Amino acid sequence: MHAFDVLGDPVRRRILELLADGEQTAGAVSGIIRAEFGISQPAVSQHLRVLRESGFATARADGTRRLYAVDSAPLREVDIWLERFRRFWTQRLDALGTELARGKRERRENPAEPPSASTQPPTNTEEDE
Repeated sequence: MHAFDVLGDPVRRRILELLADGEQTAGAVSGIIRAEFGISQPAVSQHLRVLRESGFATARADGTRRLYAVDSAPLREVDIWLERFRRFWTQRLDALGTELARGKRERRENPAEPPSASTQPPTNTEEDE
């Protein structure tokens, strides 16, 4: 199965997010995924199997439990493939950073003016008394 076929499924992406936080038991992953996606335990097990067989996750036995963890090698391959496309969003992020810095600089150079008369609270006049 191609990496993007594996990562294209929102359930598998969520499982990888959970595993990125550290090794998890199959039961813990299953409980979270079942609650979030409303799918059965066998369906979660199938997703774990796909992740394991495609190399995105590893599993090891710990007594009667199976512990799953992320295997970063396929993710590095995806990252390498994406490298050629980074320029499309990197330039935009760089431009955003420039605009944010410009705005901060302008605020420092031109501190806020006192509020206009329309935003100041009314003052007491002889008519109010």
